[in-house]
Formats: sequence, structure tokens, C-alpha cells
Amino acid sequence: MSAPIVFIDGDQGTTGLQIHERLRNRTDITVFTLAAAERKDAHRRAEAINACDIAILCLPDAAAREAVEAIVNPAVRVIDASSAHRTQPGWAYGFPEMMPGQAERIASARRVTNPGCYPTGAIGLLHPLVQAGFIPGDYPISIHAVSGYSGRGRAGVEEHEGQDAANAPLFQVYGLELAHKHTPEIQTHAGLAQRPIFVPAYGAFRQGIVLTVPLDLRLLAPGVDGVTLHACLAHHYAAAAHVHVVSPHEAGASTHLDPQALNGTNDMRLSVFANMEHGHVLLSAVFDNLGKGASGAAVQNLNLMLTRAC
Repeated sequence: MSAPIVFIDGDQGTTGLQIHERLRNRTDITVFTLAAAERKDAHRRAEAINACDIAILCLPDAAAREAVEAIVNPAVRVIDASSAHRTQPGWAYGFPEMMPGQAERIASARRVTNPGCYPTGAIGLLHPLVQAGFIPGDYPISIHAVSGYSGRGRAGVEEHEGQDAANAPLFQVYGLELAHKHTPEIQTHAGLAQRPIFVPAYGAFRQGIVLTVPLDLRLLAPGVDGVTLHACLAHHYAAAAHVHVVSPHEAGASTHLDPQALNGTNDMRLSVFANMEHGHVLLSAVFDNLGKGASGAAVQNLNLMLTRAC
């Protein structure tokens, strides 16, 4: 039996390059990409995507939609790393740990949409707590996140590593119009009844994310506290290989969060910090924006899909 053919469409961006690097020594699959001269040839791209078993799309949203529309071979399965299909019906959301049975849904799906980097942390924290009823769906959620500059793609890498790197900003908050494209994805998959406020930022480090969600216990159900929230997350992710919930003791001893702590891995670390005197809780997620937030998640989903022939 021949090895499944995996076509990476758009392998020159930060996500595509990392996926290619993670797969290049695999012997159980055949990894295929287009030569530079063929990448903008619509006919050649359509031929390639229809000749593969699984296509991984690392493209801008419009190009990803066009790639999917070009598929006429019903046997082709897709992992889309863009944001084009993350809230679309008919697409399995590629966060295996999100809920019981999600890994199985991904394994058998023909169309899988890879989560966004920021939504991975936000949904990882919020979905279990909303589903358990500890955070009301209409709670006024605020999300703050800082990513490495690779989150901007090649433009961010060039700004910080190119000729004018000395002039690159050390820190910049963006998305000031409060209309970041990841916000609907977070609302949908976290199970929120209203749109959260999402404030992202870039720091002068290549990769890694710290994402935080502050909570006021006065707005939660009576009796819900940091211990309750931690226990819920710990139970939800008890069997997860790539999501770790920090113990209350370890969280209590922490003085800071390092966005680069899990770089190069497909892991995510969740914490619950509580100040009971003031009735405040801070939820946090730390992970690699190019790992669990992008290429690592795509490879995790690919591995699941390879276990289930459709």
C-alpha cells in the first residue's frame, strides 16, 4: 500500500515552513509541494490538490476558499490553516482537546479547519468553563494576548530580522478597531452568547503567546472561585497529551508568565490565578503560536486523519 500523499499548498509562509519542517523526515507519508514557478499557476495547483490524499492549506483566506472550490476529487481531504472556514458548517474544528469526541470527529472528517493561534488559548480556557456553567455565556469577557512577531507572518519576520530590525518596535498593541478576525471564532467555539472584547499585541520576540482572561467572581454563580475553575479545567484536560493545567501550588508560586516557555512544542499550559481578597481571577494560556497555535496543531490533526481512512 502506497504512502498517503500530503500536499502543502502555501509552504513558504511561517506556518507552511514549520509544517514542512515537522513532516520532512516522515516515512509514512509522501509530502508534496509545488515548485516556485508553479505556485501561482491555478491549473497546476488544481491538478496538485486533486491528486493528493490530504491537502494542508497555508494560504490567505480568499486563496484557501479558491483552493477548496477547485477540488473535484471526492477522496481529497483538507486541513485549512487559514481563517476562511473556522465558523463554517460542514467543517470539523481542529482542536482535538476541546470536547469529548472532538478527536474522533477530526479523524473521520473530510474538511478540518485549523484553529487560529489566539483562539486556541481563549477557547482552551473558556469552552470547558462555559459548558460547565461556571462562566455564564453572557459574561462580558475581555481577552488580552501578546504574540511573537512571527504571528504577523513574513512581514513581521522581515521587520524584526531584516535590514531595519534596529528600528522595529519592542511592543505594539493592535486591533484597536476591536474587530479582529479571530473574535467571531472565539465567540462561536467558546460558546459565548455575546462578542468578547479582544485586545492583541506583538512583542519583540519571534514566537510564543501569553493570553489572559480576567474574571470578576461577583459576576459568576455563587460559590464559584479559583479552586472551582481550576478543578473544572484539570478534569477536562486530565487525559490530554498536549494541554497541561498548572497545579494551584505551582500557580501560587508563579511571579510571571513567559510567552516563549513552550516554543518548539505542540503543548499548551493553562493556569488559574486567584486573589480571593479582591474577588478576582486571571485565566492564562501559554503556548507557541507556531506550534499548538498553527503548525503543531495542523500536524496533530493530520495524524488523527491518517488513522481513519474515509
